[in-house]
Amino acid sequence: MEQDLSTKRFTDLRRELGFTQSEFAEKLGIPNTTADIERGRTKLSGRVIAELLKQFKINPLWVFGESEQKHLETSRVSILPKVVTVDSADQENIVLVNAKAAAGYPQNIHDTSWYRQLPAFDLPIPQFRNATYRGFQVEGDSMMPNLRSGDWVLGRAVDDWKGVSANRIYVVVLYDSVLVKKIEKLPGTGKFRLVSLNDTYAPYEIEEGQLQELWEVGSKITFGVDATTDSGLLRQLQQSMEELKKKLSVD
Repeated sequence: MEQDLSTKRFTDLRRELGFTQSEFAEKLGIPNTTADIERGRTKLSGRVIAELLKQFKINPLWVFGESEQKHLETSRVSILPKVVTVDSADQENIVLVNAKAAAGYPQNIHDTSWYRQLPAFDLPIPQFRNATYRGFQVEGDSMMPNLRSGDWVLGRAVDDWKGVSANRIYVVVLYDSVLVKKIEKLPGTGKFRLVSLNDTYAPYEIEEGQLQELWEVGSKITFGVDATTDSGLLRQLQQSMEELKKKLSVD
């Protein structure tokens, strides 16, 4: 049986966001899976449509084929950090998101307790004050030669996508992934083009409504070839930070 338009768009949206049928059902409050909806056995309920709007800014009229505008309120989508953590002195921490944690970052982005499992540190350097920073581990070779797999980048939170520069590198947090890319705005479209430095990776477009957070990369930390594991990288990173703190206190 051929899917009607609303069913097809619902199915395509789930795949685009990277959820399984069970995961998407849980996200939207649907019992079990979305299989019956995608097979046309169950109609899309008002509650499901409301959740699509609330969580992903999906235009209900788009779902039913009455509008080509997929997302609503795109100009008011917040890309500010959803959670920040502080130390005992009430200073903001720099939370570290390694490659393994990044896989679950988009789905746990509002969960304060989830962040407590991640390492965090504070840098007593003026450049890292008066802004929110987060560390992300690079995975893959799409940003070679500037960034290698296993490197860490420190990103400053971007509060307005209008300030995005094509000459900078960003950590882009979507609803289904965390990417390190250059960004090109496509004027008048509400879309961005994500660009890799490694030209074997083709650029691709996203809509503004797909953004959850945006971090402008200003620093990177690179380790030697022997630092091959997440735990090893984290230990070396933490050791480097402690040595830096000691040096600053002596100076």
